[in-house]
Amino acid sequence: PLQLLQSKAVPKRLQTSQKKPREPQVPMSLIKEIFRHFVKMPVTRDAFKIVEKCSHRYFKQLSDDLEAYSHHAGRKTVEMADLEVLMRRQGLVTDKMPLNVLIERYLPLEYRKLLIPIAVSGNKVIPCK
Repeated sequence: PLQLLQSKAVPKRLQTSQKKPREPQVPMSLIKEIFRHFVKMPVTRDAFKIVEKCSHRYFKQLSDDLEAYSHHAGRKTVEMADLEVLMRRQGLVTDKMPLNVLIERYLPLEYRKLLIPIAVSGNKVIPCK
């Protein structure tokens, strides 16, 4: 009867494989769609692989720069001002070409409404800060 009450040892797995956490990636389908929109001609698979690699490095550098700007300002969050400084340093935003003009030129209306404040009836401004 004492043997029935004792629990049996369950053998442990030997060296379970731990997967490394992967960095988030921009989907390849999105990169292809954007690239095809601007190229407007056939592109080989090898070229797409290079474009994907370059875009990954570009977004990695962008995020590192934005992190550095917010850290330098003593904040833990990235704000729109950090992005504007980055775009100024890259030469995309100038005195003749402000950020709002770029937003209006390249983004769809639903995103423009989120980024550019607009006045509506009742003396309200959307989006609220």
